[in-house]
Amino acid sequence: MAETRTVPAPGGLQFHCRIWGPDDGVPVLLLHGVTGSGAAWERVADALGPRWRIYAPDMRGHGASSRPGDYSFEAMRDDVLALMDALGVPEAVLVGHSMGGIAAYLLAAARPERVSGLVLVETPPPVPLGRPAPVRPEGELDYDWELRPQIIAQLNAPSEAWWKGLSAITAQTLVVSGGDQSFLPGERVLEMTAEIPWGLLTEIPVGHDVVAAAPERLAAAIGDLF
Repeated sequence: MAETRTVPAPGGLQFHCRIWGPDDGVPVLLLHGVTGSGAAWERVADALGPRWRIYAPDMRGHGASSRPGDYSFEAMRDDVLALMDALGVPEAVLVGHSMGGIAAYLLAAARPERVSGLVLVETPPPVPLGRPAPVRPEGELDYDWELRPQIIAQLNAPSEAWWKGLSAITAQTLVVSGGDQSFLPGERVLEMTAEIPWGLLTEIPVGHDVVAAAPERLAAAIGDLF
């Protein structure tokens, strides 16, 4: 069962974080996708087993974490670094699904010495994706609705620096594709993988939500590489 902790960060932010595993385990941060939370990783964490010290935060605007109104990927990148500092984690394997994967590869490019391994699960490549404008669902949400349009805007017009930064990543990197059922452009995912010096592409053909659909297969792929 996960320990839960509220982790303070600069700017008065607070992050709700689930933690599994022994203190001396290999540190790994699991970063969820848009509208999700750290709870999405429970089955992956269970499957990874006790050799890992696992941290699964609710990203800004999600779950029980702060909702500051700024939901850029650069801000999320900085959040991950601040969390690592607050948790006393000098370096870690970063595993990011979709939105979380973008934050992960931006950090791996900017601060390669803090990232010992990188897993990008159904992570959008830094190319314009042409995603439609989101429509707000009815009722209460477990996330700040304001993040959705901001995220979509950046997915549709990513900074050119994101692509250029891929070549600065020094960590062994596993790119996990959901196969033909995914909405991500397969050719561009392959190009992204090739741009990362130690990039390796694998396929778990269950569509975009690999974390929910194939947690044991994903955990096995992570364990095999790291």
